[in-house]
Amino acid sequence: MAMRTGGGEPALYWQLAERVRGRIADGRYADGAQLPTEEALGREFGVSRITVRAALDRLVAEGLVRRERGRGTFVAARPVALDLERFTDFAEDMAAAGFAPSSHVSHFGEEPATAEVAAQLGIAPGTPIVRVDRLRLADDRPLAFDRTYLPLRFGRLLDRAALATTTILRRLEADCGIPVIAGRYAIAATLAAGEVAAALDLAPGAPVLLVHRTPRTTGDTPLFHQQRHYRGDRISYTLDLRRDTAGTPTRVVALARRYGPA
Repeated sequence: MAMRTGGGEPALYWQLAERVRGRIADGRYADGAQLPTEEALGREFGVSRITVRAALDRLVAEGLVRRERGRGTFVAARPVALDLERFTDFAEDMAAAGFAPSSHVSHFGEEPATAEVAAQLGIAPGTPIVRVDRLRLADDRPLAFDRTYLPLRFGRLLDRAALATTTILRRLEADCGIPVIAGRYAIAATLAAGEVAAALDLAPGAPVLLVHRTPRTTGDTPLFHQQRHYRGDRISYTLDLRRDTAGTPTRVVALARRYGPA
């Protein structure tokens, strides 16, 4: 169906972007689906490849589609929007966002705590801990890669097979009666590398969101320390804030000197 413009109508590339956007919205181009080639779109709509490219550039900028070098243009997966109202687990987050969660455990074992992990858990460096690595999926698509460190008394309560279908928080709270009283998030932008990039099906250097999570139980005792890497193109956080009438400024805890690999 050829497209024409004139008399104040939007530019051709804008009209084409609207048509493709509509096909994404109604499901004709599903999440993750490959779009027709620029040449095929040009023939279908009666416009030049330059016009098609401009329309796709617009949709890329909006985050609706993504280009993969040497492969083509694909519909971007629906983003996952999370809030920070309470300390939640992965299954709760996905349910709230309308996705089906699942996990693949790639590592489960004991090892000595590094100085960094020991400081987060309030133990001495070298103390034995349990480390759990998991790929977290939303509707069977890779979304996050977790590395979780637990003191032995909590880690030994877990079952590797069960973690494919349940979360650590649910196991500790519901099955073991260990309450989660509070927790801390620390969020930073970084770049994917190595195991993280491979697990999340990302090119090295792709942006990821790194979330450090440390829940605490009674006695202000850390349950675990978790490093969760989210795909940067799939996740966003929202937080509703109130401006203090006294004008108390926000405290900046730290500024990253540069982006570094995850």
